[in-house]
Amino acid sequence: MQTVSVVKILISAVLTAGVLAGCAKNPVTGKNEISLVGQQWELDVGRQNYSPLRQSQGGDYVADPAVEKYVKEVGLKLAAVSDRKLPYEFNVINDSTPNAWALPGGKIAINRGLLTELESEAELAAVLGHEIVHAAARHGARAQTRGLGLQAFVVGATIGLSDRLGGQGAQILSSVGAQLINQKYSRDAELESDLYGMKYMAEAGYDLRGAVELQQTFVKLSAGRGQSGFEKLFASHPASEERVRRNRATAAKFGPGGTDGRERYQRVMKTLIKTKPAYEAFEQARAAYNKGEKSKAESLVKKAIRIQPREALFHSAMGDIVADKKQFAAARKHFDKAISLNSDYFYYYLRRGQMNRVAKNFTAARRDLQKSIELLPTPDAQEQLGDVARLTNDPATAKKQYQLAARSGGQSAQAKLLSLDLEENPSAYLQTRQGVSNRGTLAVQITNSTKVSLSNITVTVLSRASGKRVNRSVKGVLKGGGVTVLDTGIPIKQNQLGTVQVGVTDAQVAR
Repeated sequence: MQTVSVVKILISAVLTAGVLAGCAKNPVTGKNEISLVGQQWELDVGRQNYSPLRQSQGGDYVADPAVEKYVKEVGLKLAAVSDRKLPYEFNVINDSTPNAWALPGGKIAINRGLLTELESEAELAAVLGHEIVHAAARHGARAQTRGLGLQAFVVGATIGLSDRLGGQGAQILSSVGAQLINQKYSRDAELESDLYGMKYMAEAGYDLRGAVELQQTFVKLSAGRGQSGFEKLFASHPASEERVRRNRATAAKFGPGGTDGRERYQRVMKTLIKTKPAYEAFEQARAAYNKGEKSKAESLVKKAIRIQPREALFHSAMGDIVADKKQFAAARKHFDKAISLNSDYFYYYLRRGQMNRVAKNFTAARRDLQKSIELLPTPDAQEQLGDVARLTNDPATAKKQYQLAARSGGQSAQAKLLSLDLEENPSAYLQTRQGVSNRGTLAVQITNSTKVSLSNITVTVLSRASGKRVNRSVKGVLKGGGVTVLDTGIPIKQNQLGTVQVGVTDAQVAR
């Protein structure tokens, strides 16, 4: 009966939200659509998730600043003719995966890996125009209303590092933004974005054949996507012959004209295309590294640096490889170089902070780790800040940082937090019950309420009458969730149990 009532309340809440939100007009199509979220939600989600999502996917591509400047120019040209005025932003992510995405509120990103697959400015305009429509037509808000529910957009401490060489990537564990950019849009939303994206292209003066050629390329690539790396793009933007036909019909409707910007595109992308083999070598190095083939990975990273010495990611990868050899001073130099080339990517500060911590340069370590968290909060950086605090005799700060890391899923941080707290409050984790053994001595049952094994457990017996204390030690290790009985050897009768107080006064995490 109670469950039914709860369901009724939830249904009522959803219906009420729907009534309050009412029918929202699609700014692009002019059609009325039910929406449970308003424009402020879109703006908030875009603003709060845009930078963390770019950081989590490799940061911005800065080895050739002309590339991102060009993408911004083309994007803003299209945004100027869109049906909805939003605070549009366009960035290039330093990731080889051919992909592009849009967040609500007009925050749009395209990967370096997709730019190397395009042939002209008109094709770039087709990609960006398509993503602009996703934002302008409220497709993200529509998806939220349809399937995701009214969720909080939490990034903060809910991010865990991936194990990729060079730090190219992190995993966002709980974020509406992450869900939205990885969702599969509906067929109607995709066709709508194709149609109105081409309308924006025409109004901005682009040759619409670029949109047709783009879809033709995607159809060809989708056939071999297992090898091409287009899985992410096709998961959210499935290619199809239908889209090719529709784009061709739309282009015919608008008629010929417009520029394709092929020569300009090739000129701006010249360095990016020329250095593509460097990123291919890096991807091979990452695969070798994850297989434990460290020498092969090092050779491939050095090759990548020779081709493109201005890529911070490659120098960071060398730092990771050298750090594996325990050559921490040399590793720090590689991270210094990475930061000098790209001062806005969290991983480089995270790793340099770790090298400074190992070198006991705690002031520099703290500064680097705090900068890393400023760019992207991760449990790794929080845990290392805890390590720095512990090593500089600041247990209160250490606990705070370990708690933050533990909440974000940091397993080793949980053990470190427990280790610190055990020193001050062992009885909170080890509960005792007292009784009389068969030998007529005081027996103490000890329960380990933690999930980790504990050792060097000390039990203190206090006489309430005399104030005398007697310590007894538990031999061996008490596993997480385990129970043991300690015979103290102290003679006692059943009616005397109330005259003594028993508790655990010392314990350590087993090594």
